[in-house]
Amino acid sequence: MNEPAIFYTEDRLKEVLDKIDDYKDRNLDMNEFGEMTALVGSEKVERAVIPGFFGAEEDGTIRTFSRGGSDITGSIVARAVNANLYENWTDVSGCMVADPRIIRNPEPITTITYKELRELSYMGASVLHEDAIFPVRQAGIPINIKNTNSPEDRGTMIVEKTCHVPKYTITGIAGKKDFVAINIEKDMMNAEIGFGRKVLEAFEKYGISFEHMPSGVDTMTVIVHQSEFEEKEQKVLTEIKHLVHPDVLDLEPDIALIAIVGRGMREARGTAGRIFSALAHAKVNVKMIDQGSSEINIIVGVKNSEFETAIKAIYDIFVVSQL
Repeated sequence: MNEPAIFYTEDRLKEVLDKIDDYKDRNLDMNEFGEMTALVGSEKVERAVIPGFFGAEEDGTIRTFSRGGSDITGSIVARAVNANLYENWTDVSGCMVADPRIIRNPEPITTITYKELRELSYMGASVLHEDAIFPVRQAGIPINIKNTNSPEDRGTMIVEKTCHVPKYTITGIAGKKDFVAINIEKDMMNAEIGFGRKVLEAFEKYGISFEHMPSGVDTMTVIVHQSEFEEKEQKVLTEIKHLVHPDVLDLEPDIALIAIVGRGMREARGTAGRIFSALAHAKVNVKMIDQGSSEINIIVGVKNSEFETAIKAIYDIFVVSQL
């Protein structure tokens, strides 16, 4: 480009990199962005080159951030300099409605809200690190995902609010495999005050976070990552028995969760019915369904072995055939 720029080496930018680490550990006070703004903007230049994926320990030892660290770095720097736009350049032309490893040539997403992206990122959509959203979201800075190899492509705009009408009822589909469902049954469960809290105490005691917790009058299911649960399963099950004395306690492993996300779902009638119809037609058995209070996402649970089939069926009914 032959343009003047400043390169912030790891020692020169140590304070900012330390704050990035604090943020990733959920310890960054958002009021401290003023200090970062002063540091990054102290030199009167229009361009600065900042390392996105490595920093320095206090003794000067170079180390790299975890995967996706550069996404978070860019987001924090964009917030620090009060940018009008955070452009994130990668090797794809923005976000897609579904995983291209499962759906051949999936439709691109032109505009997506922070809430929608957060739901999809958490469930496996990996174009942008899920934690990169928060610094710019709080400042109202939009993100544009662009393709380094095709800079002329529009990419995906990630915004707080939009009146842009989505092309489809859903914005995207994403999912993960390898969950386990812990099914609990007990007569008069609904009348026992604190039952759910006691069940979750068993998971908390052994450091296991839960993903979803659908329930009925006398039944409750807690869904967790199978890899986190396997080594501690007997301890957790014993603790649940001790705390709530269930009539039935069993496990269902190898569950996949699929998130169907879209702001257009709020106003669309029969969205859940279309999902079930598509899955039934594809002969996929639904193990679980859960809908968030925001009404922009529906989570369905299926067998690991039926994960790809389920995503293809949902994509087909909402995007290809649009029934």
